[in-house]
Amino acid sequence: MAASYCEYVQNAGKDTVHRPYHDNEYGFPMHSDNELFARLILEINQAGLSWETILKKKDNFFKAFDNFDIDKVSRYTDKKKEKLMQDAGIIRNRLKIEATIDNAKRIKAIQKEFGSFKNWLDQHHPKSKDEWVKLFKITFRFTGGEIVNEFLVSTGYLPGAHIESCPVFKKVMKQKPKWAMK
Repeated sequence: MAASYCEYVQNAGKDTVHRPYHDNEYGFPMHSDNELFARLILEINQAGLSWETILKKKDNFFKAFDNFDIDKVSRYTDKKKEKLMQDAGIIRNRLKIEATIDNAKRIKAIQKEFGSFKNWLDQHHPKSKDEWVKLFKITFRFTGGEIVNEFLVSTGYLPGAHIESCPVFKKVMKQKPKWAMK
């Protein structure tokens, strides 16, 4: 068993679906609200499944959810929900689909108050994992401890995405993740 995600990806070989995500996305700070929303929703959809399943369906998710355009997703109708429930390219879980739409609406309210979802995250930083989980649970739907932790680690708000000996660690640090800011 690998001691870290970095070690797992290294041992999985060149063709693993994990490599592009590990090398180019995981732990790197994100600046766009739509990107942050997409990552949150992908993490929510991973609940009860493997991350590999989500990575294999990632392109389908972006297509099905209009590239995670918060404005568009917040206006989804019952007809669109039913269309999503029939889409074999994504996770067809009604609770997760409804949470996606509701969370888009909640982010719209955050944008109105804070200017952006990123500003909201930045203004709440730094927090411990437990404090973040509490905040997310009162703000969003379908956000438990593991989902919140992975969302925050994967977007640079909490440490732990890469071990220091991983070559990607230095690339992430050059991007100045929030967790590394003093």
